[in-house]
Amino acid sequence: MASGPAVDAFATEAGRLTEIISGVDDAALDRASPCQPWTVRELLCHVRIGVGRVPAMLAEPEPPPGPMVDAPGYYRPDHRFSPAVNDDRIATAQRAARAAGPLPALARELDQAWREAWALLRGAPQGRVVRTRHGDRMLLTEFVRTRVLELAVHGLDLAAGLDRPPWLTDAAAAVVEELVLPAGSARLLEEAGWDRPTLVAMATGRLPFRPSDAALMERHGLRRLALG
Repeated sequence: MASGPAVDAFATEAGRLTEIISGVDDAALDRASPCQPWTVRELLCHVRIGVGRVPAMLAEPEPPPGPMVDAPGYYRPDHRFSPAVNDDRIATAQRAARAAGPLPALARELDQAWREAWALLRGAPQGRVVRTRHGDRMLLTEFVRTRVLELAVHGLDLAAGLDRPPWLTDAAAAVVEELVLPAGSARLLEEAGWDRPTLVAMATGRLPFRPSDAALMERHGLRRLALG
């Protein structure tokens, strides 16, 4: 059974997102999101699509032996962030939003998607290897770390688009912090006086920072990930 902090954080953060979204007025989803040109509705569909990649890849046979990529390596600046891929990413979410029903249906689809993914994760062998849509060969548990990051940072984006306080869970924040601050985040949080949502937002480009903030993060070993 695949297990670990990232698997637990996946369920915790996805469940919290579904809970929050289920209580939002449908009209609010048509606001602009910080991830232009998406609306909040389109961004939410992008998140749902990302969650749904787990069942799709587990339906495929395990890839043959070859080089492995870890979660930080998944966010390297190559073809996956090319204009063509970004345009496809944007258009796919927009099509999904046009096809989606009103909010109650969309919230149910998101809830069903993450629960199906989580059930399959818990049923997969601990050492299961998968092939991502970008061609990466990864341990399933490493790919789950990327799903937690997507849920966490886009959760911050959705909160901003809905003008709500961040709902980032501690479990997801810990996974993201480990990705962007491999040396640890405790000393940085203490020195900067930030809360965890602020740290995650700053480290992933969701909030602007002063040169002194950048220097502080660099001193604490910030790992810059390429994020679309």
